[in-house]
Amino acid sequence: VAICPIVMWSGIAAAQQAARAIDTVPGMPPVVDPVNLYSETRAGNVRPDVAADPARIYVPNRRSNDVSVIDPVTMRVVDRFPVGVNPQHIVPSWDLKTLWVTNNAEGRPDGTLTPIDPQTGKPGPSVSVDDPYNMYFTPDGKSAIVVAEAFKRLDFRDPHTMALQSSLAVPECAGINHADFSIDGRYAIFTCEFNGRLAKIDFVARKVVGYLTLSKSSIPQDVRISPDGKVFYVADMRADGVFIVDGERFEKVGFIPTGIGTHGLYPSRDGTKLYVSNRGSNKVFAAPGGHGSVSVIDFATRKVVATWPIPGGGSPDMGNVSADGKTLWLSGRFDDVVYAIDTTTGAVEKKIHVGTEPHGLTVWPQP
Repeated sequence: VAICPIVMWSGIAAAQQAARAIDTVPGMPPVVDPVNLYSETRAGNVRPDVAADPARIYVPNRRSNDVSVIDPVTMRVVDRFPVGVNPQHIVPSWDLKTLWVTNNAEGRPDGTLTPIDPQTGKPGPSVSVDDPYNMYFTPDGKSAIVVAEAFKRLDFRDPHTMALQSSLAVPECAGINHADFSIDGRYAIFTCEFNGRLAKIDFVARKVVGYLTLSKSSIPQDVRISPDGKVFYVADMRADGVFIVDGERFEKVGFIPTGIGTHGLYPSRDGTKLYVSNRGSNKVFAAPGGHGSVSVIDFATRKVVATWPIPGGGSPDMGNVSADGKTLWLSGRFDDVVYAIDTTTGAVEKKIHVGTEPHGLTVWPQP
């Protein structure tokens, strides 16, 4: 997250003073507003060099093994290029200079990462890594964290060359995939899709702290920290809702019903709402035209304040919010489309046909 050097809102001095109470890990950008850690991802707060990049939606198509590129102004596909086998997500690098496509090759060791230059929108030579289902970066930017799902392992790699630095086994986390960090960067909570658990990882000591079972039938997916850093929201595809977890105590403290096949979690640009994509099916693979929807959770009350069904049915999966906060972009996983959803009305402005089985798309540029 880029930190804006210009004072743009009242009360900044007080917020900075309070933020000093949050002792972040070395190298992590400071928490400017301790009651809204998303303050620096507010609408329009894009770093000048990143703002010069072409506005694009990059969509990994899992079964056609390629990336579709959408112009968000014309809402048309303007490019499409092959990548590795099973592209799952497209992840911005810590320095915002590269977009990495994670091609996990169906769990085989011959996975790859394909870099995309966001200035040109073109891919570079792929790098071989084990089973990169997903990828994150340590808060200090010194390591990429490749989530090797099939191997129940986190691989720490050089953030530029992707040379292996070290590995951490997470043996009791079957289907380790999505994560989010604590407000101070000390630890992260990962979801274990295939055994209904969460794993808490200490990123200072680089060790597994413990596991938390949500329920015997849970299929946990995305995870997102609250703006004040006090709890984590965990989407559960089988429970059709969002668990609330106290990260420090590492225990369940609540549950919010949303819709069928709860999957992705995306904060609004003002940090007041959480957009929840409900994929329309409890199955890992499903037919098109499901009962897909988007639920809107109010962070302050922890209640659903709106539900936006996909007209005609659909499968909203993963995505992000536009830099101006006006559009929620989501892949339609089983319908081979991307949805552009108005964040004010919930209306689907456009369904854009892409490749086969689009998954973890990224919106560029981002704050």
